[in-house]
Amino acid sequence: MNKTILNDSSLDQLFRQARSYNRWQDREVSDEQIRQLYELTKWGPTAANSCPARLVFIKSDEAKQRLKPCLDEGNVEKSMRAPVVAIIGMDMEFYEQLPKLFPHTDARSWFAGKPEKIEQNALRNSSLQAAYLIMAARALGLDCGPMSGFNYPKLEAEFFPGGTVRANFICAIGYGSEEQLYPRGPRLGFDEACGIV
Repeated sequence: MNKTILNDSSLDQLFRQARSYNRWQDREVSDEQIRQLYELTKWGPTAANSCPARLVFIKSDEAKQRLKPCLDEGNVEKSMRAPVVAIIGMDMEFYEQLPKLFPHTDARSWFAGKPEKIEQNALRNSSLQAAYLIMAARALGLDCGPMSGFNYPKLEAEFFPGGTVRANFICAIGYGSEEQLYPRGPRLGFDEACGIV
């Protein structure tokens, strides 16, 4: 496949002009868009193709009412008004899927019975997958508002009752509103954050 550099408009949409939103336009995100979002997200790389992220897309009013008591006060309004809130969970038994996802070697044995390795892999790679989710949403013309202010045990009991999936963070998804949008925060320059050796 011949690869080309994306044009400035695409790079602006994905990176330079993209923002984290707290307010939302009154526009629906369809189930089909959510499926498209996952179909892009799933192709991002993870260690040993472990794919530990487990996603719950909160869309209905009933589901939002279940989510509401789990949220910190500062996250309630922006979550309730968002068309969709994705809960990004991490399956702490992700290694059980490795015979299917990474079949050419016994990758399951790298993790089974090794809680520290399980924890590190689940957190790192579900976070990667969540970043792919944000970029996929932007590529599809959607906006995101990631956040971490919620009661983890309460949310996990409500949406991941089996006990094997833990919450990483949540991310509102929709069409962002410029209303009460803070000025964009600065970023570190190359020489402040990087080195070439």
